[in-house]
Amino acid sequence: MCTRSLEMCFGGGGGADELLWHMDLKPYVSGDYSIAVVQANSSLEDQGQVFTSPSSTYVGVYDGHGGPEASRFITQHLFPFLHKFASEHGGLSAEVIKKAFDATEEFLHLVKRSWLARPQFASVGSCCLVGIIANDVLYVANLGDSRAVLGRRVSPNGPNNQVVAERLSTDHNVAVEEVRKEVVALHPDDSHIVVAPRSLAD
Repeated sequence: MCTRSLEMCFGGGGGADELLWHMDLKPYVSGDYSIAVVQANSSLEDQGQVFTSPSSTYVGVYDGHGGPEASRFITQHLFPFLHKFASEHGGLSAEVIKKAFDATEEFLHLVKRSWLARPQFASVGSCCLVGIIANDVLYVANLGDSRAVLGRRVSPNGPNNQVVAERLSTDHNVAVEEVRKEVVALHPDDSHIVVAPRSLAD
């Protein structure tokens, strides 16, 4: 994987407040990007990364919970898997992204090997949201309840610079009945797989 333009976004940045920082505008193939982070906990459990090349841009946001281990693991493994499978399959596709997500779930094997020595490891996890622009196609993949939103100018050539938000992802959360049924079907022997399917509006 070419890491010439890889930015590890969370864990540094400008500004005097350590819990709030940003990265100034940087160029990529389709324009400019910047990143801002507000740290909610005393320990930063979230990670993110941006990869840019002349032909593509990858953005990943990993909302960790229970500790930073899962989100750090995703940061180290997901993009390399994406590049590996894209090379093997002649380019990026929805199937390549799914295959990279599946391969990154090898974190579960790490948990199984380590949980007796580190029982808290069993409660560590992370949402995973990825946006990729490649060959003028935008791909969005999501596991968890992080959300991708696209800002679109209402009238690109007009005097009005009004921007509207267009949601690009759906929540993958047991508060959604369809997801709840999916999780129960995947774990038929675990009667406690869903214990508190509260509404996101609660």
